[in-house]
Amino acid sequence: MPADYYIDVPRRLVFSRGTGVLTFADCRSHMERLLRDPGFRPEFNQLIDFRDVTDVVISAEEIVLLAARNVFSPESRRAFVVTNDLQFGLARMFRSYRENAGEKGIQIFREMKSALVLLALTGVAGAQPFPKENLPARAG
Repeated sequence: MPADYYIDVPRRLVFSRGTGVLTFADCRSHMERLLRDPGFRPEFNQLIDFRDVTDVVISAEEIVLLAARNVFSPESRRAFVVTNDLQFGLARMFRSYRENAGEKGIQIFREMKSALVLLALTGVAGAQPFPKENLPARAG
């Protein structure tokens, strides 16, 4: 699945991961599944890993729609890990719209290590925060 997640309840953290070609439908489905998941709490923090995303097929208008969804609380810390300028720009646009809605805890990084520091996860081995048994299949 191009957008999957693992909820680490003891750490109060959602690990989200994109793979392959990521679309608006993938991101919307990810949000809807999170909201229905009994382990999810809006006050949890989130790590979003886009390192295995090969392309993003999401328009500026669709970013506005995604940012209009209130999934996490304004106090949550959220770290996006991106690998290229397109991902960075889309994440920045998303962050700007969420900031306008009162959410101030979104940061965007080009390396996993900095994201792990923000979320106080520096003890996670190998900069791969998904537990191996819950790791979604890698793209291609």
